[in-house]
Amino acid sequence: MATIIAASLAAIGLSLLYSVLAVFQAAFALVQSMIESILKLGQSITTLVLELFQGMFGFVFANFAAIFVIGAVYYLYTLRQQGKGPKVLQKRF
Repeated sequence: MATIIAASLAAIGLSLLYSVLAVFQAAFALVQSMIESILKLGQSITTLVLELFQGMFGFVFANFAAIFVIGAVYYLYTLRQQGKGPKVLQKRF
């Protein structure tokens, strides 16, 4: 009788251990899947940008994009100098 109870308790403990291991395996698979998805998204964005900037239209669009980025940086810089920008941009003395 005691051996049957001990065997049952051992089986329950082993089942609990397998359940915990299955949860860790599922969490690892989730993280792996998320990292893989993020890398594929980056690859897709890179491919999109490279295809967009090909040819004459791409050249013109790239110049407008560069002008926009430079203008935005200059605008944020002037806001920071005047102290009117968001708290993130304000000078710290």
